[in-house]
Amino acid sequence: MKKTILTDVDGVLLNWEYAFDIWMNEHGFKKQEGEEFVYGMEIRYGIERQQAKKLIKTFNESAVIGFIPPLRDAVEYVTKMADEGYTFHAITSMTTNYHAKKLRVQNLDKLFGEGVFTEVTCLGTGSDKDQALSVYKNSKMWWIEDKVENAIAGDKVGLKPIIMEHGFNMNTEHPYPVAKNWKDVYEIITGRSTNVIDIRKVG
Repeated sequence: MKKTILTDVDGVLLNWEYAFDIWMNEHGFKKQEGEEFVYGMEIRYGIERQQAKKLIKTFNESAVIGFIPPLRDAVEYVTKMADEGYTFHAITSMTTNYHAKKLRVQNLDKLFGEGVFTEVTCLGTGSDKDQALSVYKNSKMWWIEDKVENAIAGDKVGLKPIIMEHGFNMNTEHPYPVAKNWKDVYEIITGRSTNVIDIRKVG
C-alpha cells in the first residue's frame, strides 16, 4: 500500500534561497549584513516589501525555476522513501503561472524521478496553504514545512508537521519535531535509524 507524505517545496526539497540569492545578485541586489537568517526578503535585501514581493514573483515565473538545486540530502532520502513505497504530494506557494508550474514539475521529476510526486499543487506567490491543506483533513499524514505558520495550519486540520530547520525558524517556538535534513525526516517518519555500524570495528 502506498503511503503519502505532504511536503512544501522551497526550503524543504529545493534550495530556493541559494538560487534566488544568485539571481538577485545578478540583478544588482546585495544582501544586508547580519540579515541572512531573516525570512522576509525585503529585510534581507533592504528593499520595500512590495518590491520584494514583485521580485520573488518575477523569479518564480522565470526559466530559472525549472533548475533549482536540491536542498541538502533531499534526493538521497526522498528517493529512498519512494523505493520503500512512499509517494509525495507537494504544496507550494510559488505561483499559479501555468508555464512555471510545468517547470516546477519537470524540476522535481528530474531530481527525484518521475512518479515520486503524484500531485503538485501550486498556489499564488506567498499564499497561505490553509485551503490546500484542508483537502487532507484528518488524514494524519506527515506534513514537511519550513514555515512554522504553515505547519500550524496543517496541525489544525489533523496533519503531523515536521519543521525543516533554517536560520530563520531556529528560534521560533513550536511543538513539532525538527529536521536538520531529510535523513532526520526519514528517521522521524519510519522510526528507523540510518546509522550504519561498521562491524569490523566492533569487538
